[in-house]
Amino acid sequence: MDRASVFTIDTGLPKDDSQPDDQPGEIQKAFRSFILEFRLDNTFIYRDALRTNILVKLYMLDVDIGHLISFNEELAHKLSNEPADIIPIFEMAIKDCARRMFFPGADNSRSFPECQLILHSSANLISIRDLNASYISKLVRIPGIVIGASTLSSKVTLMSIMCRNCRNSKTIPVAGGFAGVSLPRTCDRPSNPADEGERCPMDPYFVVHEKCTFIDQQVLKLQEAPDMVPVGELPRHILVSADRYLTNKVVPGSRCTVMGVFSIYQSKGAKGPGSAVAIRNPYIRLTGIQSSVDHSSKGGMVFSEAEEQEFLEMSRDPQLYEKFSRSIAPSIFGFQDIKKAIALLLFGGSKKILPDGMKLRGDINVLLLGDPGTAKSQLLKFVEKVAPIAIYTSGKGSSAAGLTASVQRDSQSREFYLEGGAMVLADGGVVCIDEFDKMRDEDRVAIHEAMEQQTISIAKAGITTILNARTSVLAAANPIFGRYDDMKSPGENIDFQTTILSRFDMIFIVKDEHNAARDETMARHVMSLHMNRTPAGVAPEDAAADISIERMKRYITYCKTRCAPRLSPDAAEKLSSHFVGIRKKVHQVEVDANERSSIPITVRQLEAIIRITEALAKLSLQPIATEEHVDEAIRLFLASTMDAVGQGAGTSAELLEEVGKVEAELRRRLPIGWSTSLATLKRELCAGRGYSENALGRALVVMSRRETIQFRNGGGSVFRSGV
Repeated sequence: MDRASVFTIDTGLPKDDSQPDDQPGEIQKAFRSFILEFRLDNTFIYRDALRTNILVKLYMLDVDIGHLISFNEELAHKLSNEPADIIPIFEMAIKDCARRMFFPGADNSRSFPECQLILHSSANLISIRDLNASYISKLVRIPGIVIGASTLSSKVTLMSIMCRNCRNSKTIPVAGGFAGVSLPRTCDRPSNPADEGERCPMDPYFVVHEKCTFIDQQVLKLQEAPDMVPVGELPRHILVSADRYLTNKVVPGSRCTVMGVFSIYQSKGAKGPGSAVAIRNPYIRLTGIQSSVDHSSKGGMVFSEAEEQEFLEMSRDPQLYEKFSRSIAPSIFGFQDIKKAIALLLFGGSKKILPDGMKLRGDINVLLLGDPGTAKSQLLKFVEKVAPIAIYTSGKGSSAAGLTASVQRDSQSREFYLEGGAMVLADGGVVCIDEFDKMRDEDRVAIHEAMEQQTISIAKAGITTILNARTSVLAAANPIFGRYDDMKSPGENIDFQTTILSRFDMIFIVKDEHNAARDETMARHVMSLHMNRTPAGVAPEDAAADISIERMKRYITYCKTRCAPRLSPDAAEKLSSHFVGIRKKVHQVEVDANERSSIPITVRQLEAIIRITEALAKLSLQPIATEEHVDEAIRLFLASTMDAVGQGAGTSAELLEEVGKVEAELRRRLPIGWSTSLATLKRELCAGRGYSENALGRALVVMSRRETIQFRNGGGSVFRSGV
């Protein structure tokens, strides 16, 4: 160190010449070699894909990041950490490869369209909730539901501007996404000594639109999937900017996984005085989007070979139907038939599209109607957990627009756009509607179309469109009087119109019957639940042998994607003959009760039995539904809807005869235009003549239905109004 020469020491820092990889040219070369040299099973997949795309005039290349990692890990790491810098270089490499393929030997000056890089990956998902400042300018992959998609707009990529004064023109490149551009304030033409005195004024530039280069751009609104939102929180959403070949890929209501660069922009409204200068809003610049093509698979479930083998073995178990129905809400006592119906609702029948374009739904709708305290809501909550896609909503808190779709106005562009409601978001799943009877009638009417045609038509604010709502509906409701009144017919207990009832495939009337033996078993069951023991009378291994929720969810998805059963000819014959018998029986019930049944049996109910049959076959992965399936489907239908139809017909023939006599007596006692109090009638007919009050009540209801009499003064007096 004492010498006068220069002293050097190695600091350990890399020298400039040892790092050529960071040069754009080197990165481009590495990408080029990836496109041309990467192969799987001796096929050059990206080279072939690029050639195929460009032959059909698609200037794009879809790259799997997993392949890039296996080819050059450092490059993939750079891509995910500095996507804004690396993606343009990658796109130049794609363009270079394409030009060399189609114009070999030509010089680089030959013009070739810009190519787009589309990325997809199976890396870890990040929820919208977890996006924070540390992810800015990084590549992220986010699942969600598209709730809004704007119309296409044109975004400039190369802006051509000209000076008003001296006609000096230049082009300015514009970054993608929401990034704006500002025009230069002063003209920068080459200085000429001859005209030194005159300078162009400030802000001389204007845009020459004809010479600019434009690309398509679309703004999507991505919201968290309802099953990912914590309880009590509102779902978050984020804007996504898609351009070129990524536009028009998805529609509102579709579940998808987006991949893109997490970027920031300054909103237009924030430029005024008093707004924070350095606050920016986040958005995602899209680089790839994977839509769940099959709506039943949440986020595109993939099954391993071992899992498929396990499911196939499961499907061969002759006791699977019983096991599956036992696994549905195992903590709820009894209700075997209702649990079986719910199991079939989760699987659904086969959707059919006829040659003339008509669609027949495959989803099964179930209505649980009954007394309070019979665990209807608990069943609905369980279905929400077990169905691959499910939305739970309550009658009072749901409006027609909330269930179907609402038209919103975009705050920035002032354009109207559609936001899907519960039925649209649950497309391919189940909607559980609790307190179905508490809904307003006009709101309930909104789901008529969704339940049968499985679409939602909107004509509001100049938007006329049709959205898909391929969902099953599981509804729970109470009768009119809170409790089911056995002495009244189903029509008097059920406050629904025939139109909505005919759309339910199975209607269960759940009664809280007083039965000492059953009550004792029920009490023991509830006590053992609260004490966290195995329910009484059940072996511990039986309680644990049921299928777990996660396994049920995956098995349901597997069956829905792999199997669409059809009826065998024998089964079809058996069904059609049985349907005729059911119609005869209903007709007989109507004749006996002297009134139309409020629960109709129409061709829809025949289709319902077909769907139940197909769901039974799908449960055990059988391609053909046999006669055994038909027998079980008919048994379920008789135990649910037909049982509900016959509820009121349980009244004895003597009572009906007595009602007839009371009716004749009332016609004699009350001339047309006269009225009398109900108390007087009770005194005369029940105390004086010995008729029962029940018969009098039934006779009055029947006569008021025929508009022979009218109740007045809140039901206190009876007025004879017609023949």
